[in-house]
This record gives sequence, C-alpha cells and structure tokens, in this order.
Amino acid sequence: MSNLTSASGEASASSGNRTEIGSDYSQQYFASPPTQTQAPTKKKRNLPGNPDPEAEVVALSPKTLLATNRFVCEICNKGFQRDQNLQLHRRGHNLPWKLKQRTSKEIRKKVYVCPEASCVHHDPSRALGDLTGIKKHFCRKHGEKKWKCDKCSKKYAVQSDWKAHSKTCGTREYRCDCGTLFSR
Repeated sequence: MSNLTSASGEASASSGNRTEIGSDYSQQYFASPPTQTQAPTKKKRNLPGNPDPEAEVVALSPKTLLATNRFVCEICNKGFQRDQNLQLHRRGHNLPWKLKQRTSKEIRKKVYVCPEASCVHHDPSRALGDLTGIKKHFCRKHGEKKWKCDKCSKKYAVQSDWKAHSKTCGTREYRCDCGTLFSR
C-alpha cells in the first residue's frame, strides 16, 4: 500500500501511521493543560465613580456638556463635536490645519465631575472617567428627555438609549389566551 499525504503533510493512508496520528491527536487535544505557577497580574480598571486619585479633575458647565457642535468652521459655519474633526474638515477648504499630537509628558488622566451640585458624581471622589460618560450621565439624569418611542411612548434623554430600545420594543412580548403579557 502506498503512503498518501494530505495538504499539511501529516496524515497518511498506511495503517501504521494512523495509530501514530491518532495517538498524537489524543495527546495533543486531550492532555491536561500545563499548570501555571504564577498567574500574570491583570490591572483592573476603575469602577464608574471611583476615579484614579492622581487624575486631573475637570468640571465642565452644563452648556458645554450639552453642546453638540462646539468647534465651528469659520468658512462654512459647519459645527463639529471634536477639534480634530474640524481640523480634518479645514483641509477641504485648503486652510492651514494641525492635528494635535500627544507627547509622553502630556498624557495625564482626566476625570469629570457632574455640574449638578446635588448629584453623587459632583464629588471629585466619585468623578466619571471619560468625557462621553459624563455627557451621557448628565443628559440621562439631569437633561430633557426629547427622544420618544413611537410604540410605547417611553422617553429618553440619550439618542443611543432610544435607538437600542426601539430595536427591541414590542418584540419580547408573549400574550396568553387570558390576555396576560409575559416577557418570556
């Protein structure tokens, strides 16, 4: 009988090699995993409202937090949420532009406090870790709910919350013959 090899060159058609491959397979896939003496320590991220004590505390006004287009093009008055987006837009007008580059000295962690004095996140020890987080927090907890579901009339202050709700609203209802609604 001739030996036939597969594309990988491992398997062959002879009966002597089959047992070898079978035993290699069981050793390779069914052997117990090697035990580790010391697990690598993984740095856990801080929980919301439990910031790094060395981080710079930033307090923004409600107007700044609710602003959608803080950076405006002086040529066409188009607004942008981020300065870098404005700089990229300026290229289209052939205006001078410069993307901000970070240096290693410049990197300093920032945390953001809520401007609402009665809020738990107004205290610097309970500040939130990123700008998007504080914006969404402020809108959800202290802002106007301007997004309304067409099906159930529930209102939301953050558009992404409304979109997520709209995708599943009315799809998880199971109606019994007696008229009772169940979620599952």
